[in-house]
Order: sequence, then structure tokens, then C-alpha cells
Amino acid sequence: MIAVADSARKVAYVLLVVSLAGWLLWVGSKVLWPVFAAIISAYILTAAAESLSRVPVLSWTPRWFRNLVVAAGFAAILFMIAMIFSSTVDKLASVAPTYQQNLVGLAGRLTRWAGFEQTPTWETLRTYLTGRVSLQAIITGTLGQVTAMGGQIILIVFYAVFLLAERGQFAAKLTSVAGDAERAERAHDVIASINRSITDYLAVKTVINIILGVTSYLIMIALGIDFAAFWAILIGLMNYIPYVGSIVGVAFPVLLSLAQFGSVGQTMVAALALTAAQMTVGYVIEPRMIGQSVNLSPFVVMVSLTTWSALWGVPGAILAVPLTAILSIILAASPSTRGLSVLLSADGTAPAPPRSRSP
Repeated sequence: MIAVADSARKVAYVLLVVSLAGWLLWVGSKVLWPVFAAIISAYILTAAAESLSRVPVLSWTPRWFRNLVVAAGFAAILFMIAMIFSSTVDKLASVAPTYQQNLVGLAGRLTRWAGFEQTPTWETLRTYLTGRVSLQAIITGTLGQVTAMGGQIILIVFYAVFLLAERGQFAAKLTSVAGDAERAERAHDVIASINRSITDYLAVKTVINIILGVTSYLIMIALGIDFAAFWAILIGLMNYIPYVGSIVGVAFPVLLSLAQFGSVGQTMVAALALTAAQMTVGYVIEPRMIGQSVNLSPFVVMVSLTTWSALWGVPGAILAVPLTAILSIILAASPSTRGLSVLLSADGTAPAPPRSRSP
């Protein structure tokens, strides 16, 4: 009975801690997700800075200079994306009435083809929709939610830059906080494992997303789809979200092409071409390049995607895999929680921290 009571008490404590942590993550979402986004961005920037060290000319420059070059490039890219998003929202709002007329015209052709043109209910419905449903309001409202994160971009850039600047001092700080040498070495091993796994995953994933974005851009330019650069960037960013992100990213330009062209045939061509590009990248290129760098079960990925999306929305969905991978590595570091890490894994093994002293 005593053992059962102790087990029940431990389970209650765990549930209480998890519930409290989830509540704090939800309440502090506006503060916390930019911090985590900056940490994840720092991994990508670190990989980029290390790749610059292999460039013949830049290999002779100090690390701080390469970090500065990478941070400046990162800020410029984010600023360019923000400008494209902002200008596209304004342009979409201006062409939305034309899109709405195209959709009404398409609906009219489809009803005539189906033999419903003489039905009074269609005329009533068309009048009602034309007068009360505004495609312009729907577009601006939806894209306004997407661009609402733009105000956090500058904050993320500053966080990432300061993280890069303090990266060299992190090892000394960690040793000082740990106290004894054994605990410090164990903490260094965990950090090194996180660095290796997350940096490899994010670096390769970013390259894959760039390939997908450029391919989608070329397809949309060839098909004459409006705002191809905006949709290509959105597809690349959404591909960070596992399984569903790329599908949602492709759905936006496909649906808007229906409003732009007012033609089911052209929309089907766009859907097939963009889907083919996404499936080629997602099922052929990505598995070969990424492999099992984060070693997470697909079921765990879906659960983490749902959980982080519920807590932080779109930013949480993008950060779901890296954050869950970090949690798995931390759980594997302790014998008492290593079993939980095994449950999270795809192949039934917990990650083994490397014997390394560099964080």
C-alpha cells in the first residue's frame, strides 16, 4: 500500500508540474516563443558561420567577424521577407474585388453547366454572396494574422545576435554553474548532443526548404500566378511544420489561383505542379538528406505539433520538432528519465550524448 501511495504521489506531482509548465508556456507565449525562435535561429546561424570558415578567404577571419557577417545576412533576409509580405498584403487587398468577380463568374458558368441557372435559389444566393461576403476582407484578415508575427522579427534578430556573441563564454558559465567537474562534463555532453542534432537537422531542413521555395517560385512564374515570391516564401516557411505544413502552404496559392484565373482547369494544373514539387522534395530529397537526425517517432511528432500549435500557434508548429528533439536529448541524459526518451524515439533507442567538452 505504501508503494502504491508513493507511486500515486509521484504521478500527481508529475501531472502538476506538466500542467503548470503548460500554463506558463501558454500565458507567456508572446515573450517565450521569440526567445525560442532566436535560439533555433542561432543554431542555423552557427552552422552558416562554420560553413564560412571553410571558404578560402573567410577562413582567415576571426570567428566574431564571420558571426557578424552571418547575423547581418540573417537580418537582411528577414527584413526582405517582411517587406515582401507587407507589400503583398496591400496588393492582394487591391485586387481582391477582381478576384471576387472571377469567382462569381466561375460559379455562374458552373451552374449553367449543371443546369441550375434557372433555379431561383441560385440567383438569390448569388445576390446574397455578392452583397455580403467580401473576399477582400477575408484575404486581408487571413494575411493579417500571418504578418502579425512581423513585429517580433527585430526582437528575434537581436536575441540571435546576442546569443552568437555570448556563445564563446557559454562553456565557462556552464562549468561555473555546475559546481563540480563531473556535473559540468555531463552538462557539456548534453549541450554538445543538442548542438549536433539540432544544427544538423535545421541546416539541412533550411536547405531543403530553400530548394522547395525556389522550385515552387519557378512553377508559379511559369503558370503566371500572382505574387509568386510571396507564395514561394510561405511554402518554404510552412515546410518547417512536419507533415501538414507543406500541404497548407501549397493550398494557399492554389486556391488564390482559382480566384485569379476563374478557371478550374488552370487551378488543377497549378495544384498538380506544386504538389508534384512538394512530394518530390518531401518524399525523395528530404529523407535522403535528413535521415534520422532527430530520431523522433512520427506519432510523437504529430502530438508535439498539436501541443505546441495549441500553445503558440504557427510559431509553435514551426518550433515543434526542434523543441521536442531537445527535450528527448535532455531526458536521455538522466538514467531516471532515459526510458521516456526511448518512448519518444523512432527506432527505440535514446540518443547517446557524445564525449565532448565543447558546448
